[in-house]
Amino acid sequence: MRVRFSYQLSITALFVAVVLSVGLSLVFLSFDRARSITRTAALAFINRVADHTADRVDGQFKDIYDILEVLKQLQPVESGTILGNPSLYATLAALLRRHGQLYNLYIGYDDGALLELDALDRAGSAARATLDAPKDAVFRLSIIDKAPGDSSRTQFTFYLASDLSIIREENRVADYDPRERPWYMDAFKPGASAITEPYVFKLANLIGYTVRAPFPEGRRGVVAGDILLADTEAYLKSQQLGESGVVFLFDDDGRVVAHPQMSETLSTQTSGAPLDLPRFDKLIPVDISRPMNAWQQGGAAQQIFEASDGETYVAAFRSIPTAGSSGLGLAVLAPLDDFFGEIEADRRRLVFLALAFVFAALPIVWGIGSVMSRSMKALAAETDRIQRFQTDGSRGEVRSIIREIDNLGRSITTMRTVVRTFASFVPKRLVQQLLDTGDALRLGGSRREVTILFTDITGFTNITEKADPEQVMIQTSRYLAVLSAVITEHGGTVDKFVGDAVMAIWNAPADDPDHVAHACATVLACRNAINKLNAEFETEGWPAYKTRFGLHVGEAVVGTIGSDDRMAYTVLGAAVNLAARLEPLNKEYGTEILVSSAIVEQVADRFAFRPVDTIRPKGFEARIEIFELCGKVQDASVLVPLADVNFGRKGKG
Repeated sequence: MRVRFSYQLSITALFVAVVLSVGLSLVFLSFDRARSITRTAALAFINRVADHTADRVDGQFKDIYDILEVLKQLQPVESGTILGNPSLYATLAALLRRHGQLYNLYIGYDDGALLELDALDRAGSAARATLDAPKDAVFRLSIIDKAPGDSSRTQFTFYLASDLSIIREENRVADYDPRERPWYMDAFKPGASAITEPYVFKLANLIGYTVRAPFPEGRRGVVAGDILLADTEAYLKSQQLGESGVVFLFDDDGRVVAHPQMSETLSTQTSGAPLDLPRFDKLIPVDISRPMNAWQQGGAAQQIFEASDGETYVAAFRSIPTAGSSGLGLAVLAPLDDFFGEIEADRRRLVFLALAFVFAALPIVWGIGSVMSRSMKALAAETDRIQRFQTDGSRGEVRSIIREIDNLGRSITTMRTVVRTFASFVPKRLVQQLLDTGDALRLGGSRREVTILFTDITGFTNITEKADPEQVMIQTSRYLAVLSAVITEHGGTVDKFVGDAVMAIWNAPADDPDHVAHACATVLACRNAINKLNAEFETEGWPAYKTRFGLHVGEAVVGTIGSDDRMAYTVLGAAVNLAARLEPLNKEYGTEILVSSAIVEQVADRFAFRPVDTIRPKGFEARIEIFELCGKVQDASVLVPLADVNFGRKGKG
């Protein structure tokens, strides 16, 4: 589609373009260097945050994994000597004291035995209250094993002071099996990750990760330690990234594993159940799939990208090596404005100043353009009126002090006269089509279905023989004008006037999917209009015009015939001949409107018809049923239902 602009708008747009191109170019050139520095600094900062945080998280997991690697090689651990082994308990307590990120350490065995040492204060006051732990207890030691001489698994629970002395002791039948817990399950499978996905710890009802190290020798089992999610959250929150920056952990499945608001999101999880980790769109304010995919496919680890909200973001991605096959990664994300908002604000202020200057000058430029384009608007309006065939009325030439516009005004005035005259001899719809498409009128045609109407005035020769010739022309012209107006109003095209007769067509030159119904409605409207005209003729002392109509639909050749210097738009074919044959048959049957069965078949549900006869018109081999059009279905009073019509009945030849 070709884009066009008004003359006035073009002048104004040219001014705006020149001023903005100069003004904004200066603004952007002056800030281009600052913008480059801004982005480089933002990338460097986000890169440092990502490196530091990834190292911190990876180091946290790695420290614990190293502890577990050493711990699993201890002879008491490998042999499973977990009952009555104070030196082993002291070792576990020392490791817990040294590594504050650990909530507990434990060892699970293939036979269901378990040794676990919990740092009570790290689980929070709620866990201590649930356990009803003694006030001075620092550790809780749980051992599940078979006591000497006993075949059932027993759980021994000891609450220990800081010096590992026993404050309280409890024994009961074990109802806990470490082999059913997430940290133990699948630990021996090839490629198993050293870090589990977050889950709810059964004892403390808190969310966290487990770092594990299986050992296949000896009693065979898994050494593990828990890290509370709250500890990771606290660290992620501590990373200051402006007002809305965020640091979070994610996995290969596009789920958020750790986030500053993760606890609130997972607060409804059930103890012991697998966590339903949220997707990115639940916690991350923007879609980061594009930069993340680019990084995962080998692209840059730090990127600047435009989000769907139009804001620019800076992001950095890192892998957590210790996570292994779990595919744990870290992302740092923040709006660019959070780092260097003041510089960006200064740039926007200068842009707004340039725009304000343009807007302040717009009324002046618009006024100048209005004066210069007034004549152009008048020419455009006159051309539009000509295209809509509004060529009547006295309109003077459009004049202008600009020579080219003045010449164009005279040309348009001449064109208006030519179109008005041309439309009097050629169907207006054809002229309209030529104007709309810009095509030239040329010889040729195409085959298409059309509805054809022929009309004639009964006894017109007797009227003209006795009447004044001038009055005959005037009154007949009034009559033809009425018919022409009704036909045009209903989408038809007047093909030609032959004396007092009219030939009209539908579905040409313009397409009309419902042309048969429109033609039937036209004939009924013509009959009503003629009755009104005859009432006027009666008051004027002029004889009434009784009109006969013949209507048929069929395939015909539609186009332009003639010679290069004289052409006519019309339709040719058997369908035209049949319509012409139907019109004079009205005199023989005493009817006004005769139509073919082809008409009835298409609109029998909307118009009422009366069967008349079955005929073989001159020049046709097939017999054709003819009907009288009586009116619209809802307007007909006493009509013969078409279901009772015998379409095979023979009649006149």
